[in-house]
Amino acid sequence: MASVERGESTQTSTREHPDEERPIELPGEEGSAERPDEGRPPRRRREQAAIGGRISDPQIQRWMIRAGAAAVLGLLFAIIFEIRIGLAVAVLTVIVDVVRRSRQHSSVEAWRKPSVAERRTERQLRGMEKAGYRALHARAVPRDEEGVSDGQIDHLVIGPTGVYAVDSEKWDKRLPVRALSHRKLFLGPFNKKERLDEARWEADQASKLISAELGYEVPVQPSLAIYGPAISWKVLMVRNVDVYSGGRARNYLRRRPKILTAVDIERIYNAAERVLPPKYPDADPD
Repeated sequence: MASVERGESTQTSTREHPDEERPIELPGEEGSAERPDEGRPPRRRREQAAIGGRISDPQIQRWMIRAGAAAVLGLLFAIIFEIRIGLAVAVLTVIVDVVRRSRQHSSVEAWRKPSVAERRTERQLRGMEKAGYRALHARAVPRDEEGVSDGQIDHLVIGPTGVYAVDSEKWDKRLPVRALSHRKLFLGPFNKKERLDEARWEADQASKLISAELGYEVPVQPSLAIYGPAISWKVLMVRNVDVYSGGRARNYLRRRPKILTAVDIERIYNAAERVLPPKYPDADPD
C-alpha cells in the first residue's frame, strides 16, 4: 500500500506543475536510474590522480632518487674522464644502492623487526628459490568475515613437494623438548598444546581460503621450526603438526615426493598472495 501511495503522490505533483521543465534524456539513458559516470571526476583528473598515487609510492620514489644520484655521478665522471666511465659509474651506483638496501631489509616486513628465528628460516628459504620454492612471509590469517585476525603464518612455502605453513620458534635452549605419543609436546614443564593447535588452525584456514580462491582443494601442512634447544628427532608429527629443529627446515621441505608442477606453484602462490594479506601492510619490503 505504501508504494501505491507514493506513486499517486508523484503523479499528482506532476500534474500540478505541467510547465516545469524536465531534464533532457540522452539516447540510451531513458529509464535508467543509475549513470555509471555520475559523480566521477573527469578522465584527465582521474589520470592525474593515478599518476600522483604512483609517484607517492615509496618504491617509485626510491628508484627516482637512485636514478637522480646515478645521473649526477655519471655526468660528473663523464665530464672529468669520459662518457664510458660516467655510464659505468651510473650503473654501479644503482647496483650498490640496491644491494645495500637488500642487506638492510628482510623480505619479512621491515618496520616490525622479524625475530632471529624468522630470519634464519628465511635465509634457508632464499636458498631454495632455484629449486622452485616460493615463499610469502608474515601473512595474516583472517579470523572472521571482516578479515580481522591476530594470527600469523611466519612463512607460507609453496614448492614441488607441496604447501607448508612454517612457524619459526625460538625456545629456551636450557629446557628439553619432549613429545608423548604424538599428542603432546613439552618444553621443560610447559605444555605446548595451544601453540600446536594455533599452528594447525592457521594452516587449515589458509587451506580453505586458497582452495576457495582456486576452486579445488589445496592442503597446507602446518609445521614448527624450533631454534634453541636440541631436538632428538628429525621430523615428528605432534597433533598433526610437523615439529623439527629449525636448522632442518630446508631438508624438511625437500623430503617429500614432488607433487606440484611449476605452473601449480605459481597459481597457488598468486592465490595465496590474494587471500592472505600481509600482517603488516604498511611495511616496506624493499
